[in-house]
Amino acid sequence: MAKVMVVDDAYSELQVMETILRSAGHDVVTYLDGDELEEKIVRDQPDVVLLDIVMPKRNGFEALRGLRKDERTKQTRVVVVSSKNQESDRIWGIRQGADEYLPKPFTPDQLLTIVRRFLK
Repeated sequence: MAKVMVVDDAYSELQVMETILRSAGHDVVTYLDGDELEEKIVRDQPDVVLLDIVMPKRNGFEALRGLRKDERTKQTRVVVVSSKNQESDRIWGIRQGADEYLPKPFTPDQLLTIVRRFLK
């Protein structure tokens, strides 16, 4: 199974995603913000990162741009998982470097299907 990093400032959202992913056998690490995300990825070596957009300090788009500029993390698979679910939000997320965009709310099957796409 995969090692999945979940980054979301809403603790309840973290718990939901962690529960779904762990029940499918995935290893999960969670963070409540995108600060120093590059360092966290280098340390934890996830197969895929699930990244919220609306967060304090460093929003998901800023974090994503930082990941893509950093040689150590630019190949990391990132799925934006956000309540910003307009088509323009999805397009902007992909332009910022996201590999995929999953709007909230999502079903457990949708979350697991999207993670499976990025298994090594």
